[in-house]
Amino acid sequence: MTESWHMTQVRITVGSFVFVANVEEEAAPQTWSEFRKLLPYRNKLIQVRWSGEAAWVPMGEFKLDVGFENHTSYPAPGHIIFYPGGFSETEILFPYGGTSFASRMGPLAGNHFLTVVEGNEQLPALGEKVLWEGAQEIVFEEI
Repeated sequence: MTESWHMTQVRITVGSFVFVANVEEEAAPQTWSEFRKLLPYRNKLIQVRWSGEAAWVPMGEFKLDVGFENHTSYPAPGHIIFYPGGFSETEILFPYGGTSFASRMGPLAGNHFLTVVEGNEQLPALGEKVLWEGAQEIVFEEI
């Protein structure tokens, strides 16, 4: 008997770019459980200020009831992290190249909860668009 296991995925649309990400359900279950309640989630994606080759979704004082899990300061391109706030504002970080997650307060760590598995080849072009053209609409939807 074979067991069928379905990985939860999220479609991330940024303008004409479409990415599919696997949810890191085992590594970041609280983050996914709380973020899932927001779906479909729409906001703006802008270039980071301190973290290198990444874009971010500023969420201000918004809070999800999560602590740190599967947290990192050095996400790989396409490893999307949620920062629950504290030293800096709440945010989603979307790395498209070399990234060292930080704020004006210094280094930060966020919860790696989504991994882009389709569309990775578009990450440099996404970065260029956000850097040179400014804020882009972003939508996260479970598929």
